[in-house]
Amino acid sequence: MFSDETLESLTVESQWKKSQLGTSHSKSCQSNPVHSADASVQTAFTSDSDAQTEEQTEQNLELNWDQPAPPGLVDFLQKVEDKIIRELVKNAKSHAFDGFHANWEDHSTGVSRLHALQYPSAQERGLHVTSVSWSCTGSGVVCAYGRTDDGDWSTERSCVCLWNLDQRGLQSNHPDLIVDVPSAVTALCCHPTHPALIAGGLYNGEVVVWNTSQTQDPVWAQTGMSSDSHREPVYQVSWAPLQKKGDFGVLSACSGGRVLLWLVDSYRTRLVLSDGYALAKQQIPHSSSVGLKVIGRGSNTVGVTSLALSPWDSDTFLVGSEGGLQLKCSFSSRMPAAVPSEGLSVALKAPAVFAFRPHSGPVYSLHCSPFHRNLFVSAGTDGLAHVHSLLQADPLLSLRVSDSYVFQVQWSPSRPLVFAAASGQGDVQIFDLGRRSLRPAATIQEGGADHAATCLAFNRHRPRVLAVGRTNGTVSVWQLSADLVEQNPRECSQLEQIANQVAE
Repeated sequence: MFSDETLESLTVESQWKKSQLGTSHSKSCQSNPVHSADASVQTAFTSDSDAQTEEQTEQNLELNWDQPAPPGLVDFLQKVEDKIIRELVKNAKSHAFDGFHANWEDHSTGVSRLHALQYPSAQERGLHVTSVSWSCTGSGVVCAYGRTDDGDWSTERSCVCLWNLDQRGLQSNHPDLIVDVPSAVTALCCHPTHPALIAGGLYNGEVVVWNTSQTQDPVWAQTGMSSDSHREPVYQVSWAPLQKKGDFGVLSACSGGRVLLWLVDSYRTRLVLSDGYALAKQQIPHSSSVGLKVIGRGSNTVGVTSLALSPWDSDTFLVGSEGGLQLKCSFSSRMPAAVPSEGLSVALKAPAVFAFRPHSGPVYSLHCSPFHRNLFVSAGTDGLAHVHSLLQADPLLSLRVSDSYVFQVQWSPSRPLVFAAASGQGDVQIFDLGRRSLRPAATIQEGGADHAATCLAFNRHRPRVLAVGRTNGTVSVWQLSADLVEQNPRECSQLEQIANQVAE
């Protein structure tokens, strides 16, 4: 049924290949030929020129010794020769002008205003400038706003303002940095080595450190309302050097009689209490100059209104009180304070070791001399400035500054005998203890009694510059004359004489 069969092969030609071969084309690509040309340039003409100064004629400046001397000159010189030689020998042996340096410039005790800085928003709310401080570079001035008058302003918001005076295009009514603060700022102090850090004390008892390089959130560290924090307004803050060189803590003082030392924690968010001191009335050292009536009755604590650190002795600090007391204190004290320490993380100690003759009212300002380890100046509501020695209870000098309050007093950073005082009458008095008269060497008057001068600050890097804050919300920057800034050769010895004299 089925059988094998072999058939012939068939070939089918591709019709698609023939159609493609008929429509194929051959093409090539080539860029356009490059055309080149040679050209040359040549100046149309040349010229040579030269210059020569006129021939210099030599001048014969030689003296003609053959010319006879004027009549009588030789006889006169021979006559006075012996006398002149004797006087020259005498002057060569004299020490009358040792240490004297001639200054041919005109001396003036005038002052001139460089800037009038203000923050309109704070002025509209009637806020006062309560504190002013210079940055460690000397280019930035920082001021705090609050109130110095009576009234319930504990919940009123305030601010801290900064101006960079070296910045191009300085706007006096527009601060370079504005830090809003939930409470009135009562004290301010720039860091001594870090230009961006500012310590502040608030009316509600908080202590804050701001970092101006963090413009979004300048708060660097703060105490908050913890059990360790102050319960009364903080009247003074200072950067206190620690045992490790280059490290600083924040020292704060309040009207409740406590002086607290704060350290920034490792996370740089919170101020941690490191040490604490309290002033109790029964632990105040008594002397013939300090009466019991000054200490008074009532509360057991002594309200602190001012604070000063000694630049010579890291263990010594001074405090001024609401009752007029001025006390020398020691950081190394180990005596327990006679006040309760419940709730605090550290035990409070009694720091007072010596008492000075008090003012007749609250002491608003203390400042240690940068040129003598034993001298300091104080001022307060009695209108007097007292120059004290740490070794004597009575003041060495008492100067009448004003018939009103004296809010701040500060030594000059360049003149050992000069200090300035800001008064409630609106003026700033600059005293020179080297003068025979104890009247002010210069006076800065601006605004009158309605615009009291509440604070001032010398610029350590620019001694001729002085900043003054007022109750009208302005900060004036003044330039002092050279006579108020340049140190005299014998000035340090004069200051030593004042320090060594016995108080009357």
